[in-house]
Amino acid sequence: MKRIVVIGSTNTDMVVKAARIPAPGETILGGRFLMNPGGKGANQAVAAARLGGDVTFVAKVGDDLFGREARTLFAKEGIHTEHVFTAMNEPSGVALIMVDAKGENCIAVASGANGSLSPADLEAARGEIERAGLILMQLETPVETVQCAAQWAAAKGVPVVLNPAPACALPVGLFQCLSLITPNESEAELLSGVKVTDEASAAVAAKALCSKGVKRVVITMGSKGAFVFADGIGKMVPAVKVKAVDTTAAGDVFNGALAVALTEDRPLAVAVNFAAKAAAISVTRLGAQASAPYRREIANGV
Repeated sequence: MKRIVVIGSTNTDMVVKAARIPAPGETILGGRFLMNPGGKGANQAVAAARLGGDVTFVAKVGDDLFGREARTLFAKEGIHTEHVFTAMNEPSGVALIMVDAKGENCIAVASGANGSLSPADLEAARGEIERAGLILMQLETPVETVQCAAQWAAAKGVPVVLNPAPACALPVGLFQCLSLITPNESEAELLSGVKVTDEASAAVAAKALCSKGVKRVVITMGSKGAFVFADGIGKMVPAVKVKAVDTTAAGDVFNGALAVALTEDRPLAVAVNFAAKAAAISVTRLGAQASAPYRREIANGV
């Protein structure tokens, strides 16, 4: 089985589910409180592990209760944790999340130890990175760390998948190390300069991203599905229709599932279909990692 190395963030999510998201200065009563493990990197690692992936997680936590709890939870999911480092002078990451009755959310993140995951930290994991079957990363850790890992992996022919979330400007050299980038509509617009609203505009944005050096593009478009672009050819993969309860981590589950399918040598469109099924299950449940499905739950699994 090919090893998936996920490099990224881990947070504790503090979630309030209420009828609607309050306006600035407004207080809303009657919400339900949940505290869940989260962070884009950790969410993707857990999703991949639950779907049958052999996963190593590279991350940084604080020397605190949240950090120790995170390590325990990763081990329970069967994730290799020897490269989850400890920051002695930073707290573990925390996210404050509001979820409304329609399942939409708004999130504020205090990065803590995630922001100190450095290229120097990665040296201890360099062998693991260079031997991986696939590298999966996001942008809740420093961009220079992401670029460092991407350069090491690409130099050894290891496929590098970047989920560019939260969106920010990226160095051109990073694009050239990527085998696949997986933005959503707003992230694709920020990176390409093209507003993505439908299949035609997604195609223009995907071509613009490929012109920067990335080989393949998957633009996730919520209920519209995902636009897949490879070898100059684009197509829409439809979303699975479900009633959303909480969209938190849907994109992370999608990316974790996509990584698993790609390490199983599935064609990209087939891998995206598998990922869409996993993400559809996740939005019917509350929470981030808690919402990630197991392989057996995906109907007609590939």
